[in-house]
Amino acid sequence: MPHWAAVIMAAGKGTRMKSKLPKVMHTLAGKPMLQHVLDCVRSVEIPRSMVVLGHGREQIEATLDDRTEVVVQEEQCGTGHAIMQAIPHCHEVDHIIVLSGDQPLIRPETLRNLIRIHIEHNAAATLLTACFENPHGLGRILKEGDQFLRVVEEKDATPEERLVQEINTGTYCFNVAKLREALKNITPKNAQGEYYLTDVFAVFHAQGEVIRTYCTEDVHEALGINSRAQLAAAEDVARQRILSYWMEEGVTIIDPRSTFIEAGVVLQPDVVLQPFTILKGRTQVAEDAVIGPHTTLTDCTVGAGSEVSHTVGNQAVIGGHCTIGPYAYLRPGTVLQDKVKVGDFVEIKNSQIGEGSKIPHLSYVGDSQVGKSVNIGAGTITCNYDGVNKYKTIIRDKAFLGSNTNLVAPVEIGEGSVTGAGSTISKNVPANTLAIERSTQKHIENWVRNKKK
Repeated sequence: MPHWAAVIMAAGKGTRMKSKLPKVMHTLAGKPMLQHVLDCVRSVEIPRSMVVLGHGREQIEATLDDRTEVVVQEEQCGTGHAIMQAIPHCHEVDHIIVLSGDQPLIRPETLRNLIRIHIEHNAAATLLTACFENPHGLGRILKEGDQFLRVVEEKDATPEERLVQEINTGTYCFNVAKLREALKNITPKNAQGEYYLTDVFAVFHAQGEVIRTYCTEDVHEALGINSRAQLAAAEDVARQRILSYWMEEGVTIIDPRSTFIEAGVVLQPDVVLQPFTILKGRTQVAEDAVIGPHTTLTDCTVGAGSEVSHTVGNQAVIGGHCTIGPYAYLRPGTVLQDKVKVGDFVEIKNSQIGEGSKIPHLSYVGDSQVGKSVNIGAGTITCNYDGVNKYKTIIRDKAFLGSNTNLVAPVEIGEGSVTGAGSTISKNVPANTLAIERSTQKHIENWVRNKKK
């Protein structure tokens, strides 16, 4: 869409959130509210995105990529004033779409319809509207037939006007040249001393310009988030949208009420999500994998056919046809090749585990390279930290570690070697070798006292 730009208003303080975090930076489905709006704009191929910032400018600006232009509103003097700051940056732009950074539920198809109507009618302005059963507190859209007349705020509306259910969402398309001239004719004639963007509609109407509206069928798109309660309500809407989308794409979700999927997650058909599954960040799950119950994965990759139960994973890669859990903890840097088993109460950190290897239970593996077809017995620990530095453990293919083996890094276990149960291994073990390190067992006779004495 050449010669278009988006202007997103995000300068407000968000007092009702009662937070040190700027309002538009509060997350919804794993992404800041503002990022939802930016992603929506980019999905309809609007080439330029400008964000008007004021309160919390530094915090917000630090999260924006190079594609986003920042316009500074030093004093928050209303929506009209915010657009006045953006207009000088609209070089070679014929039309703009104005959105609010605290309305993250807006959808691409709605923007496409709004833009289509704006272009088809060669309008000076096109408003996105919605119909609420109870529009209390919202600006009403007044019309004569299907012709737009004006926007009236709740406090200024007559009893008859308050019966109108069509409301102004705060999303608009404008012809830039006409908007630039109209902004010269609005004044801060209100108790707050603010410039209202909606005042330009009266200017357009007086000049006989074309003003159109498009009413969205989804009232959730009009929800502005100003409090924690409203954020929670919007989170529920976003979650239901995401769940519905993935079920339509062939994912089985056993209990949608207890399943949470963030916006950046990617799932393939025939994935099964058991109850109390939480998928966050950029997690990707391949076909036929079964996740859950009671599993949280953040920025993880799960291969086809793997089963992950009662597990917490963060920045981990799980190969195909692996069995993970219950009660496994996969920390950043964990890479599991195909057909790996990680059982109960196993923690892995910054380690590569080769194909077909097994760590069935009660182990810690950190900063390690484990080969193929390795068996790590219960209670085995890699002792990788001396209080200052981390050291690497290498376990070659087909090694067998007996239960309760301590591997004092840096150390290497050769291919096909075996460690005896209870051994503390601090020296490299050659290939095909049995390594045992135990103290001599002693018996002290008659040591047990007679408890009755």
